Amino acid sequence: MASKRICLWLVFMIITYSVGQDMRSVRMSSMREWKFHCANTTCLPFLNLITSTIMKCQMACLAQIYCRAASFHQSTSNCELFTDMSNEIAHMQADTDITTMIVIAGTRSPPEPTTTTSTTTSTTTSTTTSTTTSTTTSTTTSTTASTTTSTTTSTTTSTTTSTTTLTTTSTTTSTTTMQGWTITGNMNVARMSHTASILANGKVLLAGSYIGGVSCSNSAELYDSSTGTWTFTGSFSVARGMHAASVLTNGNVLITGGTITSGTATTNSVEVYNPSTGTWSSTGNMNDARLSHTASILTNGNVLVAGGHSGSSYLTSAELYNPSTSTWTYTGNMNTARLSHTASVLASGKVLVAGGNNGLCFSTIELYDPSTGAWTIIANMNVARSSHTASVLANGKVLVTGGTNCSSYLTSAELYNPSTGTWTYTGNMNVAREIHTASVLANGTVLVTGGYNGSSYLNSAELYNPSTGTWSYTGNMNVARGGHTASVLANGKVLVNGGYNGNGVLNSTELY
Repeated sequence: MASKRICLWLVFMIITYSVGQDMRSVRMSSMREWKFHCANTTCLPFLNLITSTIMKCQMACLAQIYCRAASFHQSTSNCELFTDMSNEIAHMQADTDITTMIVIAGTRSPPEPTTTTSTTTSTTTSTTTSTTTSTTTSTTTSTTASTTTSTTTSTTTSTTTSTTTLTTTSTTTSTTTMQGWTITGNMNVARMSHTASILANGKVLLAGSYIGGVSCSNSAELYDSSTGTWTFTGSFSVARGMHAASVLTNGNVLITGGTITSGTATTNSVEVYNPSTGTWSSTGNMNDARLSHTASILTNGNVLVAGGHSGSSYLTSAELYNPSTSTWTYTGNMNTARLSHTASVLASGKVLVAGGNNGLCFSTIELYDPSTGAWTIIANMNVARSSHTASVLANGKVLVTGGTNCSSYLTSAELYNPSTGTWTYTGNMNVAREIHTASVLANGTVLVTGGYNGSSYLNSAELYNPSTGTWSYTGNMNVARGGHTASVLANGKVLVNGGYNGNGVLNSTELY
């Protein structure tokens, strides 16, 4: 086997690309009719894509910061991307259907943290000189026949010089950590139009998936941030995507409605996940089947479900779930039927529903009062939008970003002030996007990630500063995606997972 590997390295073809500002020059070896083969899980790809050619598979690897190797399956056009190059090279197997490519030179990794060391030296010199002089004179006179006089003078001089040098060195080290994204463990199932819920124990529960008119999933899995791993948990009874999930006050998770097959077949079924047992149980059905609706936890613990699509028509209906009785009751209808809207619970306990579409996009806003069960039309947004995001800021205002107006994709953002009931423009995003995510970070800024701009799926991310009303770029995600989820973890990091990138549904996840 060792000789075969040597031959591989002798016959490989070296291809050089210069891709992007941060990729520099990267060389990849190309080994035809060989694939990675090993028993342990580190040989699993971190991303699977469908690409039409080997060249596009190579480019897909070069576009991912952490990609170190790729395998292209000619019969299926499947492109597998890997991170652990050294491990994969050690396990190769002949396969006439596969071409394997390995990064052998160049770097596209994010810059390492920058460390600056400043050294200050202080030297103090002290010199002490001590001189002692002693003189003794002795005179002796003796008188005889002759006179002799003897004089003796003795002088002793002692000089002591002491020099002390004290050197003090002070070193200050400043480390700057670059903001950015890191790949974490892959999900067990590729997902889009799924839900992500943060549990009381800090784990993240993912449920369901809608795979573009093909199928839905009834699987669920848990992310453990302490290990960066995903594990399956209990499956629910009805496979679904485009549903909603709500964490109840007792810590259980309620999933409602969704599509069950083709995007037009909807369900009114509702199930509850118990984190203590890892199991799902059916609870009372909604009165209306619906998908692409909203679900909001009210201050009294009830769940308000509003709008969506029944599979045959857009909905104005809204209903309330009582966790104590596991029952649903109609509440007042909205004034406008809508899906792909947003719903935000304000500090007052009222619920702000914004935008959406019912064949046409619109800017209309309604406010739900739980004390009366009624909806009130209030001031419109400045821009009609659907598939946007809405975030409640620390100051109580609601930030709405991006989306589509049904003819173009939006960079605009605006703020709702509950005190005045008015909307005002704030700074535009740098990139137009819909089906993106928006997360309020611990410092009050808002992180927007990914989405779709009408021509491509995005890996860009940007931050909104509420103090200045401005947006700034932050590090790009490793994988472009839209229709994904984002969850702010207890440690302040943001977990992004799944979605769609134009080539297929993703199982990759990353941390900001």
